Amino acid sequence: MATIRVLLIEDNRLLRDGATAILNEQPDIKAVSVSGTNGDALRKARALMPHVVLLDLGLRNMNSMRIVQSMRKEFPKTEVIVMDLIPTHADVAEYVKEGVAGFILKDASLKDFLNTIRTVAQGVKVLPPSLTGSLFSQIVEYAIKSGNPEKIVESVCMTAREQDVINLIAKGRSNKEIAAELFIAVHTVKSHVHNVLEKLALHTRLELAHHVLKRDETEKVL
Repeated sequence: MATIRVLLIEDNRLLRDGATAILNEQPDIKAVSVSGTNGDALRKARALMPHVVLLDLGLRNMNSMRIVQSMRKEFPKTEVIVMDLIPTHADVAEYVKEGVAGFILKDASLKDFLNTIRTVAQGVKVLPPSLTGSLFSQIVEYAIKSGNPEKIVESVCMTAREQDVINLIAKGRSNKEIAAELFIAVHTVKSHVHNVLEKLALHTRLELAHHVLKRDETEKVL
């Protein structure tokens, strides 16, 4: 592949223009951009026939998932990369299920940004760096290779007890307090915490508490 044709779908004009300019400085990339409506994105895609579509997950006036579905239906050979600041594991699972090939964190370095585009253009799936080596990433990779991406979401579901532990951690409870409230041993609580952190590819209880708060805020909006 001599030149990678890239379509950028981003409704923030500053990010859209800046990213397009950076991409077009690369000798092996040709990029055009669009503001973020499904109709405009499809029209530009038909004109460019892109190898890669870069899509902002948080478009204000359009459902990013619908754009993914439209792109995958009309341009099955085009790879889609989703961009977001901190994609949740639910987002990663759902977008992989719909055929997204890669994820770029908005705080990624320029090197990682360009490497992800070039790697995905070669047909390689790229997960967010924060998931690399995690149990979650292994589940995703297994589901992709087995040709059954629908298994991703159910594979990372929490048990009822793990959900209880998550909710109590979010309330600031210690392992000892959680054990007393749930009538289980402290070492059992520690085991649940370890499993939860691994499933969510998180590292600390603070990150877990933040994850729960973000999840709850999203559910309130919905």
